Amino acid sequence: MKRLLLTCCLLASAVLAQSPITLVLHGGAGAERKKLTPEKEAACRAVLNEALRKGYAVLKQGGSSEQAVIASIIVLEDSPLFNAGRGAALTRDGIVELDASLMVGQTGLAGAVANVHGVRNPILLAEKVMLHTPHVLMIGEGADKLAKEHQLRFEAPEWFITPEQKERLERAKKKDLPKGAYIPVPDRELSLLMGTVGAVALDQKGNLAAGTSTGGLAGKLPGRVGDSPIIGAGTYAENGVCAVSCTGHGEFFIRNAVAYDVAARMKYANATLKDATQTLINDKLKKLDARGGLIAVDAKGNVSTPFNSEGMFHAHMGPDGVAHIAVFEE
Repeated sequence: MKRLLLTCCLLASAVLAQSPITLVLHGGAGAERKKLTPEKEAACRAVLNEALRKGYAVLKQGGSSEQAVIASIIVLEDSPLFNAGRGAALTRDGIVELDASLMVGQTGLAGAVANVHGVRNPILLAEKVMLHTPHVLMIGEGADKLAKEHQLRFEAPEWFITPEQKERLERAKKKDLPKGAYIPVPDRELSLLMGTVGAVALDQKGNLAAGTSTGGLAGKLPGRVGDSPIIGAGTYAENGVCAVSCTGHGEFFIRNAVAYDVAARMKYANATLKDATQTLINDKLKKLDARGGLIAVDAKGNVSTPFNSEGMFHAHMGPDGVAHIAVFEE
């Protein structure tokens, strides 16, 4: 009887010790009310909902935060509605160059890829870099070769290109955005400077993970790399602190190490997740005329999704399993 009671107590303690599973997603900052039709908004919300439920199912079944992040991002990369994977932004030369990163809070391990071509799901390649190489970041032909070695799925160049991105490229060329990415100009079309997908998660064991994937800026110079594959700039995760994925004007996020700065403010200045993220997005970056946002979750399951652009596609689901999806309101 005593042994049975002890076993029951241990099981009860294990249940009580479980962390509040939480998943947060974004489909990129830069949404504008005047350009987002009700039909497109509904379609984007449906994809976010699908991604949310795919990732959350992993957490619900006791899976890792890393796998939940990957499962969610794959859905977003496969959708032509978001700037990552299929539907990614085009370079000035009209081609797709993809970036992605993944970081695991339990070990501090990370993997990232930049300027890859034809890989259907760059987030899976970022995982391969993390798990099967001694490196963090791989680019171009070397990264593409690694994807082939691990038999990741490739698609033809035209599979990635959508009519919407062709039209965005033409607008970007007229506005000379490669220069505008560095020098603020009065008539900037901010949506052309943004577009990313990402996910952060907290699993039952209290492990945090973050991932980000993008096609970058519309009309970017070939070879340009933004913050999405840069650990500490666009992606960061550390157990006991937080997991962060950013979206926006990447050059500013790199120069200000935004993703890591959230964690640093929490660790060294005892800031809350909300205070740290709000200060960075709505104070520090805004003063620099930098637009964008981020999603974050801390070790207790608190969520923050600030943005200083007009809109940001974002969604989250906590222990209650209720989906929260928004575009223009936080």
